[in-house]
Amino acid sequence: MEMQGTPPSFIERYFKIREKGSSVRTELIAGLTTFIAMAYILFVNPNILADAGIPKDAAIASTIWIAALASIAMGVFANYPVALAPGMGLNAFFAYYVCGVLGLHWTVALGAVFFSGVLFLILTVGGIRQAIINAVPRDLKLAISVGIGLFIAFIGLKGTGLIVENSATYVSLGHVTAPTTLLSLFGLLFTAALMARNVHGSILIGIFVTTVLAMVLGMTPAPQGLGDIVSTSLPHMGETFGQLDLAGAWNYGLVSIIFTFTVVELFDNMGTLIGLTTKAKMVKPDGHIENIDKALTTDAVGTMVSAVFGTSTVTSYIESAAGIAAGGRTGLTALAAGVLFLAALLFTPLIGLVPAFATAPALILVGALLMSEVGKIDFSDFTNALPAFLTIIMMPLTSSIANGFAFGFISYTVMKLFAGQYKQISWIMYLVSIAFLINLALRS
Repeated sequence: MEMQGTPPSFIERYFKIREKGSSVRTELIAGLTTFIAMAYILFVNPNILADAGIPKDAAIASTIWIAALASIAMGVFANYPVALAPGMGLNAFFAYYVCGVLGLHWTVALGAVFFSGVLFLILTVGGIRQAIINAVPRDLKLAISVGIGLFIAFIGLKGTGLIVENSATYVSLGHVTAPTTLLSLFGLLFTAALMARNVHGSILIGIFVTTVLAMVLGMTPAPQGLGDIVSTSLPHMGETFGQLDLAGAWNYGLVSIIFTFTVVELFDNMGTLIGLTTKAKMVKPDGHIENIDKALTTDAVGTMVSAVFGTSTVTSYIESAAGIAAGGRTGLTALAAGVLFLAALLFTPLIGLVPAFATAPALILVGALLMSEVGKIDFSDFTNALPAFLTIIMMPLTSSIANGFAFGFISYTVMKLFAGQYKQISWIMYLVSIAFLINLALRS
């Protein structure tokens, strides 16, 4: 869509901003929104990696650097409004299974991450990853978007305190009258009202207002001085950079940790990209996704670089949906988020001032937006309905996009086969379903 007025700038032409019906201002706001929604990873990931024995200061630095560079690369190279960072779930597998249960040194685990990145790159360059995405049936692609929406909303509801653990029912209603929960609910309704009135940047405004109110009410600390805003010394990754043990990972075995890293990250990232690009209107009527080869290449190289830097596997982040909901449609959104990650090296104390209950409403609202795709799924055909349902429900219940993908793929293949509709199943679907079965067996 070409807009009237001044000629487009270099940035507008490069990122095709006007063509996408967006503006530089919208993209920058979306990038800031994505960054704020993802900022928790700057604190969560180093703590998890520290449990694996990685020096925490180095883990902080490696987390920031890989999130910044990978996000910038995704924006500039693939023109995607998708930011990247070390993946949740994969970092837990890294620390608590590979280094914990198996007892491997963190340098060996980093070697396994590097090899998985090499496999990603080979699969991407060979066109296999793209072929897998193209082989995913339309209803499953839509179900992935819906499942991610429920997963995001579930995370947001836990962040507000509305949902808590329960030994009898697994989850139950939390203390609705708790001060932080009430303030989070205010943020949810306030932001929703802004969105209903089509206020530009409503998600970011909601996060800001909720955070300021939390400071005024004493629920979260306010900055007391320059030391609470700017770091006195920058974290560095000298203790982890280049410390990966490739020989140790190779000698331990390809089928075990490397295969698991590869399968989980492959489909976790693939599911995330399908869901995000669907919401960003980057999926063409024939199901083809714009620049998917470039996005997957960025992810593969990013995984290898993350191992060199000293952190677990980098992946596309579902929280990018917050920026997309704020209007982000081009790589300028990811570029802006990446630059803010770099700035985080200077302002790590300030990032911590935004409480989780202030960003939780954004995740709930994004989940609601992603649910819109459910109406497009063909539930009249049960061979499509059950796989779509399992894809949707298993993501939030297992806290894994990859698991939802697995149960959706396997059930789709089985249902079509026994219904005599085997001609609708491509050979790729058979291979992927078998790979998922093997992976589930290895993880049992």
